[in-house]
Amino acid sequence: QVQLVESGGGLVQAGGSLRLSCAASGRTYSTYAMGWFRQAPGKEREFVAAISWSGAYTYYADSVKGRFTISRDNAKNMFYLQVNSLKPEDTAVYYCAAGRAVVPGADEYRYWGQGTQVTVSS
Repeated sequence: QVQLVESGGGLVQAGGSLRLSCAASGRTYSTYAMGWFRQAPGKEREFVAAISWSGAYTYYADSVKGRFTISRDNAKNMFYLQVNSLKPEDTAVYYCAAGRAVVPGADEYRYWGQGTQVTVSS
């Protein structure tokens, strides 16, 4: 069992940056791949980025590649998404999730946080 709690969202102007954090609890957290997803109003949840349990492998959606960076600190049970050069279309609720593989499919992730809102003004 893994529990996830996101933080770090907020209101930012276009071009700005945020660091989203995800605090994990549960003895097996470090064995899971971790992913970030987002859901904008009226749209389906979409994959943003994922990282392997060791942190050695990362995978990004094309829409965020070069602007977002995913990382993790297993010693602290923390997991991060640095979001730079934000655009209004990045506005969404951002969710962290734990799964068994670094894949973009939401169905592959078993545990989910409650989400943190990111709003980018133009």
